[in-house]
Amino acid sequence: MISAQITPIYHVTSPIILASGSPRRRDFLHDLGLPFSVDTAPDAEPTARPDEIPADYACRAALAKTEPVASRHPGACVIGADTIVVLGNEIMGKPRNEAHALDMLSRLSGATHEVITGVCVFLPDGQNKTFSVSTRVTMAAHPVAALTAYIRTGEPTDKAGAYAIQGIGAFLVERIEGSWSNVVGLPVVELLEILTSLDVIAPAQNA
Repeated sequence: MISAQITPIYHVTSPIILASGSPRRRDFLHDLGLPFSVDTAPDAEPTARPDEIPADYACRAALAKTEPVASRHPGACVIGADTIVVLGNEIMGKPRNEAHALDMLSRLSGATHEVITGVCVFLPDGQNKTFSVSTRVTMAAHPVAALTAYIRTGEPTDKAGAYAIQGIGAFLVERIEGSWSNVVGLPVVELLEILTSLDVIAPAQNA
């Protein structure tokens, strides 16, 4: 199969490193035609502190994932992110097992929750910018049998909140308020605004 050639929308002024192994985040940058490489800091995700504001935790986790990678790539722009699902004030991580996934999905079913992504951008000069974006997600009410069948697909295994809106889990979601790409794992519009304002990228010019 021949892959379609990507026409760049932006050109870059410094090397870009994605400090994330997420295929979804890689796809967003790839589809924009941005040249980048991937480097990650394994086991860099911190534990949430008691009573920590979820958005603060998401930013702290993004910084923890990005800073070690930035230290290995001086002179590059390093981008890292961490996405969390929040129901009330509870931060939902990835499910430990199928029973945990069913518990999560049962509580999310018929309710509205927040998906928050913290993003950290290290600049070539060593400075960094960290921000978060929140999207409200309302799930339709589904019977336990449907949730169990979804869990059997294996998709929820490594997903915060035990679902993937960009995959089979789209059937769970009734509506969203805010950025769709943020729910997938990267707030693309907000990230591009930051990168453009910092002169890391600029719109590609016609040849």
